[in-house]
Amino acid sequence: MTVVQAALSGILLGGLYALMAAGVSVTWGVLRIINLAHFGMILLGSYLTFELASAWEVNPLVTLVVSVPAMFVLGGAAQWAFDRLGVSELNSLLITFGLLIIIVQSVSNIWSADFQRMTAAVNPYATESVTVGRFVFPVPTLLAFVVATVVILGAHQVLRRTFLGRALRAYSEDRAIAAAFGIDHRRIGVLLAAASGATAAIAGMLFSLANALTPATAFEWFGTVFAVVILGGIGQLVGTLAAGVLVGAVSGVVSVALSPAAAPFVLFSAIVLALLLRPQGLFTVGRTR
Repeated sequence: MTVVQAALSGILLGGLYALMAAGVSVTWGVLRIINLAHFGMILLGSYLTFELASAWEVNPLVTLVVSVPAMFVLGGAAQWAFDRLGVSELNSLLITFGLLIIIVQSVSNIWSADFQRMTAAVNPYATESVTVGRFVFPVPTLLAFVVATVVILGAHQVLRRTFLGRALRAYSEDRAIAAAFGIDHRRIGVLLAAASGATAAIAGMLFSLANALTPATAFEWFGTVFAVVILGGIGQLVGTLAAGVLVGAVSGVVSVALSPAAAPFVLFSAIVLALLLRPQGLFTVGRTR
C-alpha cells in the first residue's frame, strides 16, 4: 500500500515537473533556444508569490495576476533580443545560463539566501489534503497536477488546431519555407517565448505552495526537468506531460522501495538508455522538429 501511495503521489508531482519542462521543451524544439533562464523565471514566479502573499496577504492563486504578465513580458523580451542578435542554439545555452545566474543572484540580493516559506495564515493550501479511500493527496500536489494537465493539453490544442499553432509547427520544420509563405517568425517566436514565460510563473506559484524557497532551488530543478524534456521528446507537449508522470512515479516508487538517494541514479540511468535506444523521446509520435 505504501508503494502504491508513493506511485500515485509521484504521478501528481510529475504534473508539476511537466509544467516546468513544457516551456523549455517547446522553445528548444521550435525556436532552437535552450533556455536555461526559464528556471530563473520559475524561481521569480515562486518568489513573487511568496512576497505578495506574505507582505500583502494576497491569496497565492491570485498572485498570478501579477506574476504571469511579468514573466510573459520577460520571456518575450528575452526572445526578441535573441532573435535580433542572431543567437545560435549552442550560444543560447551559454547566454541563458548567464541570465540564470543573474536572476539567482538578484533573488538572493532581494530576498536573501535564507529559506523562505509562506505561513499557514496566508497559504491555507499547504495543510489541506484530499482523502480517497486509504490514499491521501496533499492539495498543492493535486492542484499542480490538475493545472499542469489543463495548461499543457490546452497549449497542445492551440498548436494543433489554430493558425498560430500551424505557423509555429511550419517554422520549426523549415524556417526558410515558412518565411517564404509569409510567416512572421519573429513575432510568433516572441509570442511563444512569452507564453512559455507565463507557464514558468504558474509553475513557480504551484511550487511555492508546498515548498520552502531558496535561490539555489533553481539549480536543483535541472536534472529532473531535463529528464522530462528528453524522455518526452523535445517540442512534444503531450510527451512532456507523459514523461513528467513517468518520472514522478518512478522517483516516488524508488524512493520508498529503495531510498531517496537511489531515485536520481535510476532516473539518469533511464535517460542514458532513452538516448541510446530512442533519442527522439519515448513518447514522440512524429518528428520533433
